[in-house]
Amino acid sequence: MSEASETVAGAVAERFRELYGADPQGVWAAPGRVNLIGEHTDYNDGFVMPFALPHTTVAAVSRRDDGVLRLHSADVGGDVVELGVDALEPESDQGWTAYPSGVVWALVQAGHPVTGADIHLTSTVPTGAGLSSSAALEVVVALALNDLYDLGLKGWQLARLCQRGENVYVGAPVGIMDQTASACCAAGHALFLDTRDLAQRQIPFDLAAEGLRLLVVDTQVKHEHSTGEYGKRRAGCEKGAALLGVDALRDIPYAELDAALGRLGDDEEVRRLVRHVVTEDERVERVVSLLESGETRAIGPVLTEGHASLRDDFRVSCPELDLVVDSALSAGALGARMTGGGFGGSAIVLAEVADVDTVTKAVEEAFATAGFTPPRVFEAVPSAGARRVR
Repeated sequence: MSEASETVAGAVAERFRELYGADPQGVWAAPGRVNLIGEHTDYNDGFVMPFALPHTTVAAVSRRDDGVLRLHSADVGGDVVELGVDALEPESDQGWTAYPSGVVWALVQAGHPVTGADIHLTSTVPTGAGLSSSAALEVVVALALNDLYDLGLKGWQLARLCQRGENVYVGAPVGIMDQTASACCAAGHALFLDTRDLAQRQIPFDLAAEGLRLLVVDTQVKHEHSTGEYGKRRAGCEKGAALLGVDALRDIPYAELDAALGRLGDDEEVRRLVRHVVTEDERVERVVSLLESGETRAIGPVLTEGHASLRDDFRVSCPELDLVVDSALSAGALGARMTGGGFGGSAIVLAEVADVDTVTKAVEEAFATAGFTPPRVFEAVPSAGARRVR
């Protein structure tokens, strides 16, 4: 563990002692993620390719045996929130505590003997930026309880439970990608994930060795996955699958896309959604092939294709995201696209090291000219997934 990580773990443990009057039984960390390619494919049983960020949610945790769940966040402030494990009910909490309590609920519903916990959290994952701050929060709690209660669950199993907590308890119709990325990613790699069976392959992704950088541009435009637009698109995808007679849009081969679109008739909205998902799955497979062939620079245009599809077919972009992509490409970036659920959040930009400053300046100046809130720009470094740090 790095010196910086040890400092954070120590501070979280100290605050836990102040809040609860005893040392925590451990400290865990779970990262946010960037999705390199494969957007809105996870709830269509498709392919995704995320990697973990160095930004993490850190939790100091001790187990309890009296049915009491106590929660506190350094980032939200306020007093400790106390809940009864047996009293947890889906969609009963609209605040931040719904995410960790939803994990506890999901574990109990699955038959795991979780009888309470004291939890103190802090996070460096930007919220509302499309970088999976909620998944990091869920996974760090799940991993801590898995260890403290000796549940023996694997990373992918924890991810499934976290997704169930967010789907049912929180009421957000998210796919499985974010939780799996937080739980299972490896440093220096992107995770090629089949969201149908959760088959995983770690793909080496060492940009620094090739003189490249991947920038994250947080537009500062906040989004909420549980709002209606995300759910409407998911419902539209399910409608498309039903009309085409398949279990999920993943089952439409790319080579048969035109024929499938023809069978959808004049339902233009569903046609657009289907076209995005099928072509996006193909883009994921193309990026995997290029990276495994050592053609990292060639993924740039594929990223840009993905943005055009998200903007024009899936219609989840926004003026700020489009401006990042357009200004970065005009300044010499190799590729760029929005990442995450959309309606705000972040974009990613692939650039040569020598072009990073020029690209960054171009994006910042474009935002200033447009009168937008200044973006936050930082380098995305493929990092480790969830782990115990103390």
